[in-house]
Amino acid sequence: MTVLDSPIPRFHLAMPVDDLDAARHFYGEVLGLEQGRSSETWIDWNLRGHQFVTHVAADPATVRQQRIHNPVDGHDVPVPHFGLILTVEGFQTFAERLKAAGIEFVIEPYVRFQGQTGEQWTMFFLDPAGNALEFKAFADDSQVFTA
Repeated sequence: MTVLDSPIPRFHLAMPVDDLDAARHFYGEVLGLEQGRSSETWIDWNLRGHQFVTHVAADPATVRQQRIHNPVDGHDVPVPHFGLILTVEGFQTFAERLKAAGIEFVIEPYVRFQGQTGEQWTMFFLDPAGNALEFKAFADDSQVFTA
């Protein structure tokens, strides 16, 4: 058994933000994440069992850095980005929640690679600091890593 073979492998991800109150509203109220520990400069969030942390950047200008985009299925996908793989039903419910909250999408919810291996619902949007998020759902979850 290696260190990476823990019974519940979870990731830890820390992202810069330029306004902790805006992050608290967006991740807590809009996305509905449970808040964990916090200080004046960071907040832990429960991202479906994963530890996601928003840290205030020392220089707010560095948060809204120039983005790289890669073409995927006819769209310019922002890089870097992060998110979760949901069920199709969970994806649809979450997409409706975001639309009701007035979230502006970078890439509107749609089906990518339709009729192909890896067919998936996907959507991209930004948090208030400009960090890109992607949430997706595979038509066949067994194809998450299929080449």
